[in-house]
Amino acid sequence: MTTTAAATTLRRPSPVRVLTWLLAATATVTVAVEVLNFWYAPEQGFALGVRTGWALLRAFGFVLLIGQVRRGRAGARPFGLILAVTTVFAVGRLIVPRSGVPPLPGLIGFALLTLLCVAVTVLLYRSQAVRQALNRHPRRLVLDRDGFALRETPPRRPETTGRLLTARVAALTYSPLMLLPALIAVSTLGGGRLHLLPVVVAWLGAGVLVSYVVLLGTFFLLRGRDWARRYLVVVTLAVLAIQLPLSWWLLGLDGLIRDGAPLLAAAGITLYALRPGPGEPT
Repeated sequence: MTTTAAATTLRRPSPVRVLTWLLAATATVTVAVEVLNFWYAPEQGFALGVRTGWALLRAFGFVLLIGQVRRGRAGARPFGLILAVTTVFAVGRLIVPRSGVPPLPGLIGFALLTLLCVAVTVLLYRSQAVRQALNRHPRRLVLDRDGFALRETPPRRPETTGRLLTARVAALTYSPLMLLPALIAVSTLGGGRLHLLPVVVAWLGAGVLVSYVVLLGTFFLLRGRDWARRYLVVVTLAVLAIQLPLSWWLLGLDGLIRDGAPLLAAAGITLYALRPGPGEPT
């Protein structure tokens, strides 16, 4: 007798297997590029350490994505998109030093990482075989005549489009993208800048608050509430209005570029995904 897991493995098409290997390679290259960049960096301070640690966490994100792809999860596509895009920005901002020319090994690794992220995105959104394979829902504990069992259960909410899932995943990255530069700003409070401590604390508080605000909006967004689109647009603009000026003021132009670009990428994906698709009301 063939089990369901074995049958799923046998039916897994070649584009899905290629995608799995690409994700593993992307995770490996991400770690290698970050190690090279930290090794060649002229200033191995607190800010670089925090940004490097955050970028290394993305390698673990690719490992989680491999598990979602192997299980055929529908949420793997938006998760892969935002992970690929923000990884390119997160690693790219560390390759460029404050002064001088980036090291050649780092540039080569970044170019390879960019190609891998592009290939992952193309497979996720352009391959019909991958699209058909990523259509399963998480297994939940259900009660039936035979007792409790883990079964794949579609969500009770209305069917969610890929655009809304993408908007949800992209918006959920706002909080960590705000907390990262706020933590780095803590290290800049020495040398007569201690009076800026309330501003940094407020920045940290805003980053935590945004996570709950976004969770509320995406909860209703996936349930078809049209006002949730406008709500998330306002939240996105508010996040940009907080993050960009504070990054420039407390971290300088270098911080604005390094920490503002990933947030702008996530905000752009969110706003684009919130646009009504074909057949949806405007």
